[in-house]
Amino acid sequence: MAYPRYLSFDRSKDITIDEVYKTDQKVLDDIDQLIFMAQKHGLHVSLNLHRGPGYCINAGFHEPFNLWKDKEAQDAFNFHWGMWAEHYKNISSDKLSFDLLNEPAYIEDMNDQFAKKGPVPGDIYHKVAEGASKVIRAVSPKRLIVADGNSGGNNVIPELIDLNIAQSCRGYWPHLISHYQAPWVWKDPSQAPAPAWPGTMEGKYYGREQLEEFYKPWVDLVGKGVGVHCGECGCWKKTPHEIFLAWFGDIVDILTKNGIGYALWNFRGDFGILDSGRTDVNYTDWYGHKLDSKLLDLLKKY
Repeated sequence: MAYPRYLSFDRSKDITIDEVYKTDQKVLDDIDQLIFMAQKHGLHVSLNLHRGPGYCINAGFHEPFNLWKDKEAQDAFNFHWGMWAEHYKNISSDKLSFDLLNEPAYIEDMNDQFAKKGPVPGDIYHKVAEGASKVIRAVSPKRLIVADGNSGGNNVIPELIDLNIAQSCRGYWPHLISHYQAPWVWKDPSQAPAPAWPGTMEGKYYGREQLEEFYKPWVDLVGKGVGVHCGECGCWKKTPHEIFLAWFGDIVDILTKNGIGYALWNFRGDFGILDSGRTDVNYTDWYGHKLDSKLLDLLKKY
């Protein structure tokens, strides 16, 4: 969720720090209904702030502060997680977990889509994650809490191991495959190099061995007793389908063989198993939706 979605403020103007605390009960009720519907059908819900106060991996909303630099942002972040903890204190951790923040990265200018992104300094990430986990566990001591990997979900955060929270990786490496010609990644999508798997892109060879090396720190983290899952994985619609399937098959195989569960991004849409908009797929009709049967067959193997 993006936190402004469940706030009440004048959306024709930039949000103020005071307005970050003004929740909208009607929207909170709508979120309740989504969670109750999921539980009715036996699904676990991971409640995640895709945009938290002072941070989002994507631009498009003017933040009044920066989560990694400003105490006011960190106080607001803790307020929101304390609110959710209190709101759902009677729901078991088996049914509901909290994922603190989608794809953290250090960004100086939160309002520049193409601003340089780097790793959040470990001590700062620890401070933010510790603050939020404390307010959550003050209300729900047994709540399962997840922290996304550093640098946009890609890197293990060793500084968080002492906090007794799980960590979430991503299945988007290399971006040259997963985000080929994606307009929010490439200023000029036509300049994206042709994807290959296995093969050479931008002068570097990529294949199964390199992918295993990329995930080795996450596998090692599992070995240390830290819970790990892959919170997102998939491929945008412009990557040739056969290349996508070859690459994605290696990702899912590596993750599952090492006890790491995964979530496909997304179910329906440009990355999805339904209605992806790919032009090189022979779709199967599924209740009026276009089903990528080859992707479904791959997923069913695991």
